[in-house]
Amino acid sequence: MPSPTAPEEPASFNRWLIPVAAVLIHICIGSVYSWSIFNKPLNALFPHPALSWFKAPYITFSTALVVLGLSAAFMGPWVEKRGPRVAATAAALFFGSGLLIGGLGVRAGNQLLVWIGMGVTSGVGAGLGYIAPVSTLVKWFPDRRGMATGMAVMGFGGGAFAAGYLNNWLIAGVGVSNALLILAGIYLVVMLLGAALIRRPSSGWLPTGYVPAAITSRLAAERSLTRNDALKTPQFYLMWGILLINVSAGIGILAQASPMAQDMFSKTPAEAAGMVAIISLFNAGGRFFWATLSDYIGRRATYMIFFVAQLGLFLLIPVLGSGGYWIPFEASLFVIFTMYGGGFATIPAFLADMFGPNNVGAIHGAVLTSWSVAAVVGPVVITQLSDTAKAGLAAGASKVHIYDLPLHVLAALLAIGFILTLLVRPLPSIRKAKEVAAVKA
Repeated sequence: MPSPTAPEEPASFNRWLIPVAAVLIHICIGSVYSWSIFNKPLNALFPHPALSWFKAPYITFSTALVVLGLSAAFMGPWVEKRGPRVAATAAALFFGSGLLIGGLGVRAGNQLLVWIGMGVTSGVGAGLGYIAPVSTLVKWFPDRRGMATGMAVMGFGGGAFAAGYLNNWLIAGVGVSNALLILAGIYLVVMLLGAALIRRPSSGWLPTGYVPAAITSRLAAERSLTRNDALKTPQFYLMWGILLINVSAGIGILAQASPMAQDMFSKTPAEAAGMVAIISLFNAGGRFFWATLSDYIGRRATYMIFFVAQLGLFLLIPVLGSGGYWIPFEASLFVIFTMYGGGFATIPAFLADMFGPNNVGAIHGAVLTSWSVAAVVGPVVITQLSDTAKAGLAAGASKVHIYDLPLHVLAALLAIGFILTLLVRPLPSIRKAKEVAAVKA
């Protein structure tokens, strides 16, 4: 039962306000994907790190993503208990205050304070802000779970694109410290507006004319499991592994997309940056497209397409590099990133189908720990292997093939992901479980 501290909304409430609220929240927390823009300015301000591990990737991207996944996992049950409005408000306060602390840390010249603010505090806000709207949307849209979660998570991808330009403009105009302080205020206000709009439906609410049996797939749950019950099933770990592999492959390419364009095709940094900006649009669009398609073809079929298509593309990219085929290379990356984003958008609906919608926020949070792992695995695989290959080159030798091995390793992971997807089966029905128990008795 919902907590008394988390009021429900009457059936007359317009459910289409919930995606609006979700997008407002996700477009703000999605800005974490653009934080690499702060790397060079921060490194210039702190050329001599006070701590050996204090480098830009730790203050921005990696730490924020790791903390996002961990906070989503540990705070998931709290989000379900207190409701999305309280959780979204907390997300706004954490995310905004993290940027505020980071800005003050830059102004004070305190490196550790910057890391605590941008990496840890804002990461907590991003984790809460990620799961609260998504878990609410699957309750308001049982008839269109994929489409609804796709709209919200599309905001996460779109936020990176918008923030990339906003960050550059602010840094150039007012400096790093003031840019972070201004962003803190903007994101706090926008996220609080989203929190004011969001709420969950009343118990037993269903859309007018919706007949659950008409769209229930054979993977759909008969009842809603708690997070702890879901953690006892093999299905949870299969889905955890599926998301881990899909994200590792995509985030590995994301970490090296610009260097790949420069090393394999001799593109300038500006040309490579333009490609990366376009990638963010495909990342955002893929979240809506694939999640919506999954409403019609099924979640498992959608992930099977992801792994088969990406396996082929990861094996194809070295061939494209050898032949100097720039346009097909770009097209390959764009397709990969629609599936990278689509994996994030489809997993909440997959979880709601498998384990029921009531506790999907808590279960989704636990699954997102795979994102934390992938944030390390993907970049490490492609960066370490390509750096090793580069170090072995003779002076002036072509760098075209330095990414061959890491891409083949990621392709092998994608093949494993396909096998894991094939292994996903529906939970045993309540009736069948009772029959088995009676036989054993």
